[in-house]
Amino acid sequence: MSTLRKVFQGSENPRQLRAILELLRRNLWREEVDAVAGASNGPDVVAQLRRQGLELPCKLVTVTDRDGRKVRAGQYSLTAADRRLFYRWLSNRIKGNTA
Repeated sequence: MSTLRKVFQGSENPRQLRAILELLRRNLWREEVDAVAGASNGPDVVAQLRRQGLELPCKLVTVTDRDGRKVRAGQYSLTAADRRLFYRWLSNRIKGNTA
């Protein structure tokens, strides 16, 4: 396990910010990330945020699709650490710090 403290690098990307703001309210299904972010590739938006320091786990949940089959659907969430990292970045941004 790494002893380095994670730091969210922040974002000026409106798609990423829309996704984070909605994830602060609730977990999002993979398809919902597309709609919320305004992107056709929500997993790429999530991957970008992960590269910037957020964990953003994806829990696979068994659901029934419209054909009646059991399938695994992905649902993204912010961890407690992700929330702290985002709020720290936001606070620094508001104060005019670059960290």
